[in-house]
Amino acid sequence: MIVPTTPALPTQVSPPEFALSPALPHQIGGAEAWAFPVLPDEDGPLLGPGADEAAEALGIDLLAALEAARATGRTGEVTTVPVGAVAAPEGPVLVLLVGVGEATPTDFRRAGASLARATKDRASVATTLAAIAPDDGLAEVVVGAMLGSFAFHWRSAGPKELPVARVVLAGVSADGADDELARALALGGAGWRSRALATVPANLKTPDWLAEQAIEIGEAAGLEVQVWDAAQLQAEGFGGILAVGGGSVNEPRLIRMDYIPRGATRSSAKKLPTVVLVGKGITFDSGGLDIKPSEGMLTMKRDMSGGGAVIATMAALRDVDCPVRVVGLVPAAENAISGSAMRPGDVITHFGGRTSEVNNTDAEGRLVLADAMAYAVSEVEPAALLDIATLTGAMKVSLGQWTGGYFANHEGMAEQVAAAAAASGENAWRMPLVADYEEKVASKIADGDNAAGGAGAITAALFLQHFAGDVPWAHVDFASAAESPADRFEWTAGPSGWGPRLLLAWLGSDDPLAGIA
Repeated sequence: MIVPTTPALPTQVSPPEFALSPALPHQIGGAEAWAFPVLPDEDGPLLGPGADEAAEALGIDLLAALEAARATGRTGEVTTVPVGAVAAPEGPVLVLLVGVGEATPTDFRRAGASLARATKDRASVATTLAAIAPDDGLAEVVVGAMLGSFAFHWRSAGPKELPVARVVLAGVSADGADDELARALALGGAGWRSRALATVPANLKTPDWLAEQAIEIGEAAGLEVQVWDAAQLQAEGFGGILAVGGGSVNEPRLIRMDYIPRGATRSSAKKLPTVVLVGKGITFDSGGLDIKPSEGMLTMKRDMSGGGAVIATMAALRDVDCPVRVVGLVPAAENAISGSAMRPGDVITHFGGRTSEVNNTDAEGRLVLADAMAYAVSEVEPAALLDIATLTGAMKVSLGQWTGGYFANHEGMAEQVAAAAAASGENAWRMPLVADYEEKVASKIADGDNAAGGAGAITAALFLQHFAGDVPWAHVDFASAAESPADRFEWTAGPSGWGPRLLLAWLGSDDPLAGIA
């Protein structure tokens, strides 16, 4: 067999750099663009801080520019005013007037993303958006600007466009804002990393490649990382991961990443309550012998988005001062077709002994998650368990494009996920664990059936619930939010990288286990 050589990923673009300054844009030398917030008003849109001074310095009427553009100040609306002909040599070449709508944190995140798109290929922009932001609004401007800048390329001539290199948050004192900025960079960076991992094509992103990325990322973040290869998975009984990965020349892996809070040692951390995150790591999903139609495979390089979310989250836990021990598990496999692929009707034995009848090889995600969850319950004994996955097309049918779904067997877990979704801007809606559907996940010959059908998102959750044991557990299915069809505020066309901001909002809170343990 001829195995293709591994391609080399070109150097990718980086997010913008951010700086704080108490000065207004006209007092900051060298910025290529100035940007000011615009608020709607019944008597006409209002300009935010620094705009009057900028108008006087440049000798232009910014309100007239808004009127000429029929601007309203709605969220993310950008009015561009070229000023290069009238500006001083050290002045800007354009002024951007950015709508902030009702001025909620979400509005500021979306305004930040719109500003980033409007300043691509620019060296710098100085903006007072954050100067009028509500609590946590500065962080939202930064997160929005970072994620709105995201780009991925594999062009021989280099990237088509570059993010703005530097964003100065003007009119903001560094006192008290440094910590908020640092946290925002961690949140935005995790979203960027998750999106980047999901966007890498599968001819490079094999299970082994994903494991190598986890090792590199984890070690840089001070995490302990362990990887099981196929032989070790076989020896320890991870039948689900092996079955799903059995049809591919690229062997499966199980990735474990361990985080301990600041001030704890490895020995003392064992006494701390532990959260386990499990992320689905299917690096490409053909559907297996129950093959997907060709159009259904076009986005399947991102079927490891749950695993990418876990890797990115684990790397940022120290930056958000997570107070509990966290173990991240990513079962990684490529669901391919060959003579060694799992077949419909096969029965597999998961870690710990529970068996599953495989009646649909395209319902593979729950098989790898089941192994990792069973391992977590048996070997880690967590206080809380959360799995996250692009698991079912049924979730997109239920919730559409921009909202993930979640299930929970514990009210405390449900409340934590709901609060984190609201705080992060990664929307999620609670779905029911309908006990009456249990008969659908039963098999006549095995402990469970991986292809219950019917209410597909719910039956998939019921299948997984058996592997959570008595541990407080939540299951996040974001197949609905994993792919953005077009640029939309902080989302860029392609894999969304959804998940890390929600997980970090939870695990970076003062007490992630409040109401749970």
